[in-house]
Amino acid sequence: MRPPVPRLVDSVAPPPPHPKLRHRRILLKLSGEALCGSDGGFGIDQDVMKATAQELSEVYALGVQVGIVVGGGNIFRGLKGASAGMDRAQSDYMGMLATVINSLALQDALEKVDVPTRVQTAIEIRQMAEPYIRRRAVRHLEKGRFVIFAAGTGNPYFSTDTAAALRAMEIHAECLLKATKVEGVYDRDPAKHADATMISRMTFDRFISERIKVMDSTAATLCRDNNLSIRVFKLTTPGNIKRAVFGEPIGTTVEG
Repeated sequence: MRPPVPRLVDSVAPPPPHPKLRHRRILLKLSGEALCGSDGGFGIDQDVMKATAQELSEVYALGVQVGIVVGGGNIFRGLKGASAGMDRAQSDYMGMLATVINSLALQDALEKVDVPTRVQTAIEIRQMAEPYIRRRAVRHLEKGRFVIFAAGTGNPYFSTDTAAALRAMEIHAECLLKATKVEGVYDRDPAKHADATMISRMTFDRFISERIKVMDSTAATLCRDNNLSIRVFKLTTPGNIKRAVFGEPIGTTVEG
């Protein structure tokens, strides 16, 4: 018996945008650690991946144009390798490859729920993905395809948060959505302090000066200088991505 031929989903016209959308084009930054599930650890939790893809398919049905950057911390973190004595550039390149693994896994999950998807990499791996070309990425978005930007910026010493901010500028996204393991930004570490309070809105200057660890200062500075707001929220809360594109008050908004 022959294996089934993969079905292409690109031939279907993209859905029209929902009239009440707050953000028509977004850049979604997915934390690699969040793909591990609630237990953390290592690798990809298939239940989390399927749930994320299903939620993104609902966002696709709203007519939202979505660019995605996925971290690689669930497989390998460049900073961790460097702290263990590895050459920083070498360990960062390994981290880039980890993001490619996550991106291909996410592409597979999205296409299984009929979301047309392209993976573009900042380092060339032509057998598996397209090289990153800004104008081609924008054209994919205009045609209703999700675009996953893998391998960071292609340069060591830059995080995937910075890659997300950079790609958001390049595709003219209206907002950078940071989906992570926490509900938002807190006034103190909620894992250590039971009375920690989540901050619903804060300025870029406060975010940078207080060294909020949910996103690095380079990415935050880039967003501040280009007037791009950031929304931080929990990935595994059902419906959060959809709430974010409608502009509902979830998580923490960083702006101004």
